[in-house]
Amino acid sequence: METDRSEGKEGIFSRTELLLGSAAMDKLKASRAAVFGIGGVGGYVCEALVRSGIGALDLVDSDRVSPSNLNRQIIATGRTVGAYKVDVMRERILEINPEVNVRIHRCFFLPETSGDFPFEEYDYIVDAVDTVTAKIELALLAAEKGIPIISSMGAGNKLDGSLFRVADIYDTKVCPLARVMRRELKKRGVEKLKVVYSEEVPLVPGMHLKCGSVAFVPSVAGLIIAGEVIKDLII
Repeated sequence: METDRSEGKEGIFSRTELLLGSAAMDKLKASRAAVFGIGGVGGYVCEALVRSGIGALDLVDSDRVSPSNLNRQIIATGRTVGAYKVDVMRERILEINPEVNVRIHRCFFLPETSGDFPFEEYDYIVDAVDTVTAKIELALLAAEKGIPIISSMGAGNKLDGSLFRVADIYDTKVCPLARVMRRELKKRGVEKLKVVYSEEVPLVPGMHLKCGSVAFVPSVAGLIIAGEVIKDLII
């Protein structure tokens, strides 16, 4: 009897394959991406990568789900509050596609811990962390090792998801975080960095450790980032 590819595990990516083709799907299945930061942006990156057919993921985050995450993070529910974000994301990924090879790192990425990560195994790096020091280190490592990377700029204190843009860091404007990154990367000789940033003027000016955030802005940034990763991997 002929197998019905519209149902069950064989049909997971049938609609995606109609658009991208079988060769692209094979590339995605053979690729490993590392997502640093599994929060409002990074969680949606993981969600879209898995639903698009990525074969392997490294998840990096030291945080646990907190009540304040419930307004915007795809992994945050009443059931998951208190659990490690990487654990919750891994469980969700495997519920979508049990064949994904998921490795978790319950730690905060820092320059001094960068040697603990198998960068040579990564086909793509997603920077969705909040700290400038970690973002700079990821950009430096990606440039040094020749690994494609995309970095999320500020998604807090904004309300208009339509104002996100994909650009090189040196072509950005308005975003306070991008301004800092441009300055610091130039000092270190990093000539390019693909980023997703917003041209919306922040509702609260300047950079703050605590930013106001809503459900419909970080999610947009995460989905845009995932789209860029998928397109770059299948070219």
